[in-house]
Amino acid sequence: MLDLDDSRRNPTQTQPPPCHFPSAMLRRTCIVLILLLSSVSAFAMPMQNITLLGQHPDPEALALEVQRRVNVSVARRQSQEVFLSDQLSSCLTGNPIDDCWRCDPNWEADRQRLADCGIGFGQYALGGKGGQIYVVTDSSDHDAVTPRPGTLRYAVIQSEPLWIVFATNMLIKLKQELIFNSYKTLDGRGANVHIVGGGCITLQYISNVIIHNIHIHQCVQSGETNVRSSPTHYGWRTLSDGDGISIFGSRDIWIDHCSLSHCKDGLIDVVMGSTGITISNNYFSHHDEVMLLGHSDTYVPDSGMQVTIAFNHFGESLVQRMPRCRRGYIHVVNNDFTRWEMYAIGGSGNPTINSQGNRYTAPTNPNAKEVTKRVDTEEKKWRDWNWRSEGDILVNGAFFIASGESVEVLYEKAYSVEPKSAALIDQLTMNAGVFGGRGNNVGTWRTEQSGGGYGYGDDYYSQNMLSGSPAFFALSSTLLLLTPLFFSSYFLLLYLNPIFL
Repeated sequence: MLDLDDSRRNPTQTQPPPCHFPSAMLRRTCIVLILLLSSVSAFAMPMQNITLLGQHPDPEALALEVQRRVNVSVARRQSQEVFLSDQLSSCLTGNPIDDCWRCDPNWEADRQRLADCGIGFGQYALGGKGGQIYVVTDSSDHDAVTPRPGTLRYAVIQSEPLWIVFATNMLIKLKQELIFNSYKTLDGRGANVHIVGGGCITLQYISNVIIHNIHIHQCVQSGETNVRSSPTHYGWRTLSDGDGISIFGSRDIWIDHCSLSHCKDGLIDVVMGSTGITISNNYFSHHDEVMLLGHSDTYVPDSGMQVTIAFNHFGESLVQRMPRCRRGYIHVVNNDFTRWEMYAIGGSGNPTINSQGNRYTAPTNPNAKEVTKRVDTEEKKWRDWNWRSEGDILVNGAFFIASGESVEVLYEKAYSVEPKSAALIDQLTMNAGVFGGRGNNVGTWRTEQSGGGYGYGDDYYSQNMLSGSPAFFALSSTLLLLTPLFFSSYFLLLYLNPIFL
């Protein structure tokens, strides 16, 4: 069925019911009533206590659980180092997500186990778990309304749960936004998959999506045309922003081990009442406004937004918004921030920001040492915002301005980096981004033994993206070789108070 889908740009705009009365007096009465109801609704909106579907009732407890799981994985790695050689223990990193599946040499036979490895607010994202395996065999994207079977677009719009994999390395140049349906997993393991072009990925009013091990970059604006979002629906899309991944009014979403760069707008945006989100193990680079969480300071449903940002590497040539938060509860844990040009974490609208065990390395610019930025807000208003830093490593003069109710504003200055803590940050984020390389390298996975792989970088990719150079399609896929581990000891699970890195 065809309809006009302008809700993306004007999500709160609804048409009032028509008034068809013969009398002019009745028509005027109807107009007055509509205006009164609109005024009451607008006045009442800030008073509402909105709980989103999928919102966790105790975000502090969930943040504590993330820390416990990290401690368990780190302890497992440390205990195995006593008994195993470096080669055998290299699989275990202390990263609870990766250690959950990567050490199984037969992981490919049970790909859907990945859905059990999530942490944080997005850990309940099922993706396509329990559904059929769909193999993408066609990298084309010729028709956004009637996609061809075998293409990625055909897979993501289906109604049933699907676990989507790729037959070989692929460069998928989108013509329009790639609009997902619920219960889908995009699993790029075993192939090197690049998504570029119009859109790129749109998750709008859906749930249970996992996107894993995909390069997403060179995303541009698209729209002003019809795009299909399910087997039974397509609609008119207005001009998109050009985000890498747009999460709009959605819940239970997990973005893991992706490499994102060079997009028109944000690399990842989470807006319009989205919640239950985990953004983990990704590599971000070459971008200005990296990540936006929250639609606006006055959009009340975003008060229920809950996002975990864990084990990511914020790499070279980033400017700001890592993330920029409006309302909600944001847990930023065990990430590596290697310089920024303006600031790392910013916000407005009184978001809660819980920063734990991260490494913040400030740029050389003496005027850009502060990690935090309260955007367009006077200090007398933000002093009560709950922004806290605990166990963070502050390098090269970086400082985090904490705030909160009944707490003095704290200026946490850089201090000597304890070597063990720094080493753990390196260990937890060592595989951030797509497996096989953090840049946009089209080629095979690097195996543990050879350390091989192809070295085409951003410049090469940009020059050949539109030309469709055959070099991109001549590269073969290999499976990551993991050495099986035989555990020879047990360790105590750490249910005690968390020990920050």
